[in-house]
Amino acid sequence: MVQAVHRAVQILRELASGGPRLGVTDLADRLGVAKPTVHALLRTLETEGLVSQDKDSAKYQLGPGLVQLGNSYLDTHELRTRSLTWADALAKRAGEAVWVGVLTGDHVLVVHHAFRPEGAVQILEVGASIPWNTCALGKAIAASLPAAERERLLTGERAVLTGASVTARNELEHQLTDVAGAGYAVEDQESAIGDAGIASPVFDRSGEVVGAIGIVGPVERMLGEPARQELAVAVRETARNLSRDLGAPRRAAYTPGP
Repeated sequence: MVQAVHRAVQILRELASGGPRLGVTDLADRLGVAKPTVHALLRTLETEGLVSQDKDSAKYQLGPGLVQLGNSYLDTHELRTRSLTWADALAKRAGEAVWVGVLTGDHVLVVHHAFRPEGAVQILEVGASIPWNTCALGKAIAASLPAAERERLLTGERAVLTGASVTARNELEHQLTDVAGAGYAVEDQESAIGDAGIASPVFDRSGEVVGAIGIVGPVERMLGEPARQELAVAVRETARNLSRDLGAPRRAAYTPGP
């Protein structure tokens, strides 16, 4: 590991989580690194457009160069590219918003968001990072991971976003077993009060899970019967078709019925 690169990444992460702005002293204290070292790294990052300095406070914040890098990541991400048409079709079929997510560490990163068809004002959630245990996308992915990766998630820190967030290992294990059997995961107000989600895993040509696609919307529209089963069928079918589009073997793309 190259220490200077590692520290530069740490600086970017601190600015992302500790913002909106941090000074050299703040960052040096957080990283346990000498101030001259932090200052030199910040100047380099500023030259590359990855951080910018506020003229009034002399503190630093994330720079516009990160937007370009983020857009490039999304533009070249195969799952996102392949999911565009499928997500739009699912949104029209379900009448709800559709998210596509990938696992990064112990969070799910939303890489695509298809708005629900109605014309109400909606907030684009691309780039949102959600703890895996609080969303249907995360549970759909976790249930399909190799045992070692699933164990890493289950033994790691589990976030609490609402009173309904599930953190108990035994309950999560039970949920993941149910997800593997049903082919879809459900989230009931675990990341935001009033919202629910239904998601299914997506596989690539190697047969490994690469992400998930799911519907998100108001709990009263999502989880009441018969809507819940109808939406689950739609999500499973879309995930299966998207997996096949990514070249997944038929067995990997298969998801069982209710």
